[in-house]
Amino acid sequence: MFKGSTLLLALLFISAQVVAENWPTETWSQGPQITGPALKALENYTFQTRDDATHKGIRTDALLVIRDGQLIYERYAGPTSIDTPHLTWSISKSLMAAVLGVAYGEGRFALQDPAAKFYPPLQKHPAISMADLLHWASGLDWQEDYEYAPLKSSVVAMLYTRGRSDMAAFAAAHGEFSAPGQAFRYSSGDSNLLSGALKNMLGAKYPDYPWTALFEPLGIRNAVWETDASGSFVASSYAYLTARDLARVGLLMERDGRWGDRQVLPKDWVEFNRQPFAHYQANQDNAVPGGQWWLNRAVDGAAKPWPDAPADTFAALGHWGQAMYVIPSENLVIVRYGDDRDGSYRHNELLKRALAAFAPQVQP
Repeated sequence: MFKGSTLLLALLFISAQVVAENWPTETWSQGPQITGPALKALENYTFQTRDDATHKGIRTDALLVIRDGQLIYERYAGPTSIDTPHLTWSISKSLMAAVLGVAYGEGRFALQDPAAKFYPPLQKHPAISMADLLHWASGLDWQEDYEYAPLKSSVVAMLYTRGRSDMAAFAAAHGEFSAPGQAFRYSSGDSNLLSGALKNMLGAKYPDYPWTALFEPLGIRNAVWETDASGSFVASSYAYLTARDLARVGLLMERDGRWGDRQVLPKDWVEFNRQPFAHYQANQDNAVPGGQWWLNRAVDGAAKPWPDAPADTFAALGHWGQAMYVIPSENLVIVRYGDDRDGSYRHNELLKRALAAFAPQVQP
């Protein structure tokens, strides 16, 4: 009798935990609202007055914080509002990784499959695997320069000039600088090759797939994702989501790909996204690459990229300060949209202040 009573109590406890877990429905439930000097310090950093004539200083368009599945902080500025699908820039890469995760769970590809199996223009690079593209390690000789070096920039040419009609084909036409899978080189071309591969996997299902596979199951209603002239989603750059909708993707990733009682993304896919690329060398970039996500890991004896945040922090990051930070150990998702053109915005500074305001006991 005692053993049976113990089992019943355990089951009731587990059931209560499941019931108590917060998930958004059509909107987010509100959690305890935060006030105090730590929040003021965060706002003083994040919502500065920028000189728009010179683009000097930090401009935040939206800052939103989810803790334990509840909305605890939200503020907008400028033309951005609660209903504005904001340009995410390279956060699109992490969104495509999530969409690909659904296809992976459906058995449409394996990580070590040759990418050329799904995208025939890569047949001249037969050793490139799907995992290599996800790690930005295709070995293709890609130059990810932006407006500061437009004449040498592969990405500028892809988005705006000779590559814009078929971005995946433009990326595939590049030569090699290393063997696939052996070196990290951040590449918007690799991300668009993933989009091209997914297109061939899915056929007629492709135009609706981000919505049917990911957005609709998460309750995302207002996503916009631009395509190039060939009909391929611009996985590198051109997804637009509201801050609240992007936070749903963050919550999905925080909870290991689970949405309520549905496993939208396989757990092993999420684990792959959150594992550092094995051949990444310390300080090659501002964070450590995972599977189209960025990680706060110490590698090769170097310090964590964001020293004031926990080691399990990972993020989707985009040009001019777009960011979604996921901190599983603190049950936190932080979405930040902005327009920072002078390079003064610092991820660690925002994370340090946000953690002081919303998780004051955290130990990095």
